[in-house]
Amino acid sequence: MATPARAMAMTGRRLRQNRLRMVLCSRTNANTVLDILEGLEAEQEAEILETIKICGRLFCTLLQRGDLFVGQLPGEDRAMSDDYSVEEKYKIWMRHRYRACVKQLLDLLTHECEEVQEQALHTLMNFVQTEGRKPLVQCDLSDPSIFPSELLNLLVKHLLQVEKDASSPISCFLEYLKYADVRYFTMACIANIIPRVMQKAKGAVLPVYQQNIFSLLSSIHMPTGQNELRNFLVKQKMKSAEHKSAKLQEHKRIFEHVWLVFLKYKLPIALYKKVLMMLHEAVLPHMNNPTFMLDFFTAAYNIGGAISLLALNGLFYLIHQHNLEYPDFYKKLYNLLEHSVLHVKYRARFFHLLDLFLSSSHLPAYLVAAFSKRLSRLALAAPPQALLLVIPLVCNLIRRHPSCGILLHQPCEVPDLSADPYLMDEEDPAKCRAMESSLWELQTLQRHYHPDVAKAAAVINRALSDQETNLSMLFDLSVPQLFEKEPNKRARSVPLEFEPAKGLVCQNDLISQHWALE
Repeated sequence: MATPARAMAMTGRRLRQNRLRMVLCSRTNANTVLDILEGLEAEQEAEILETIKICGRLFCTLLQRGDLFVGQLPGEDRAMSDDYSVEEKYKIWMRHRYRACVKQLLDLLTHECEEVQEQALHTLMNFVQTEGRKPLVQCDLSDPSIFPSELLNLLVKHLLQVEKDASSPISCFLEYLKYADVRYFTMACIANIIPRVMQKAKGAVLPVYQQNIFSLLSSIHMPTGQNELRNFLVKQKMKSAEHKSAKLQEHKRIFEHVWLVFLKYKLPIALYKKVLMMLHEAVLPHMNNPTFMLDFFTAAYNIGGAISLLALNGLFYLIHQHNLEYPDFYKKLYNLLEHSVLHVKYRARFFHLLDLFLSSSHLPAYLVAAFSKRLSRLALAAPPQALLLVIPLVCNLIRRHPSCGILLHQPCEVPDLSADPYLMDEEDPAKCRAMESSLWELQTLQRHYHPDVAKAAAVINRALSDQETNLSMLFDLSVPQLFEKEPNKRARSVPLEFEPAKGLVCQNDLISQHWALE
């Protein structure tokens, strides 16, 4: 037997279904639409969800029938008084109800219930698809289908909340980005919206708003070939090549434009890191002119810290892939080598990029020597997990540049730091006098308390092999991993006494004799 609450819910569902049938069966029941729309403002989430589904079925059917006014929509009061036919008045009135429904669904995108948000979004996208097939604007008779960019713009604008995290509806919207037309018009909409909002902020950072934009933009996967632009939400009857959303070059143009607009404004520090970590792989390769990003990378580098490191990654991509001339690149990289880089969260990424930047065998010897010496000096105060990466990296640099082997062969005895000709505080690697010094720091590390560090530093006691050390397994080395390795090491015979006891048996014999005499 059904409970009173369940019986009431079933009754309400049947009532809403009956109202839907009444509206669709006879135009004389048009006012019943007002009763249906009231359900979107209900307090019960179940009632809201049911009403959203009813509204979706209702207005999609009306659109397909052609029961909504097509063209520039006149005011409702004016339409009722002017010289319009009964059928036109009905269509105008119903078009206004459709507009009211869309507005209410857009408001529900910020509802506290995620299920309500998702259902409202799916219904709105159904409207986009249906309105694309049966446009509400005048169009060419040879191609009666047209993408409803105005409705999509309203949807995207409500997704990009200024003060509220919209990660839930955005994640739901991402499944529609697989359609080329949705992807194209979404990027065009974002590019138009950002300047309006950011100009109102007058240069201030809007962390939530900019994070919402990044969540949407970073999920756009660009096609790599024209043959990938075949999936459309709104099927066009004309040849697809005649539509901008079906052209790869147009996609690349708007993709580049929206990213340049987004990165034109100052970002929150945390967002800088997220953006810089994905630009060189997911954005720059799809831009027509990636060198337009130079100003952004330069500004990011000037922030300092880990952001400077990540910015150099993008600069290196432009230098290597697009022959960009960026003065003092290696000087800036050299000055990033501070004690903090051995302790930061992005240490693994930093050393991966550093190894990449110094991988060319055509770098001058003085430059490689400067990096090797600075790394060795920083190693004196580094934790063991960092040392096990720094020492092999220095050795790899010397393997790539045999002329830097002089650093290993020069006298290593330095009574104090003042006797070392190397200038640690010199910002220019060409003037730090690294070639006049030696890597006495590595010899010092041979007496490190951690046996693995001492063993790694001892490699300089013999001629270095030609084979470079694989650093990939060392980038993410952590303290817990060092502890886990110790029990797995093969045990060696260890003496139990510092000085072996040689007269124990003789002493025991003397004691036995003493007790025997007594």
